[in-house]
Amino acid sequence: MPPVNSLGDLGKSLLAIGIVLVVAGIFLVSGAKLPFRLGHLPGDIAYQGRNGNFYFPVVTCILLSVVLTLILWIVNLFRR
Repeated sequence: MPPVNSLGDLGKSLLAIGIVLVVAGIFLVSGAKLPFRLGHLPGDIAYQGRNGNFYFPVVTCILLSVVLTLILWIVNLFRR
C-alpha cells in the first residue's frame, strides 16, 4: 500500500525540478555576461583536426560536480 502523502511528495519533487530548471535557464541566458566562459576553462580538452573537432570539458564537469554536491549537501542539511 503506497503512502497516503505520495501525491504531496510528487508535487514537491515537481516544484523542486521546476525551480532547478528556472535557475538553469537564467544561468544560460545570462551566461555570456559572466566573467568566465563555463565550458571553456583551462584544462578542458579540445582537439581540432582537419576532418572534425573533439571537445571534452573535464574541468567544467569537475567544477559543476563540486558545486552541485555542495548545494545538495546544504539542502540535505536543512531537511534534517
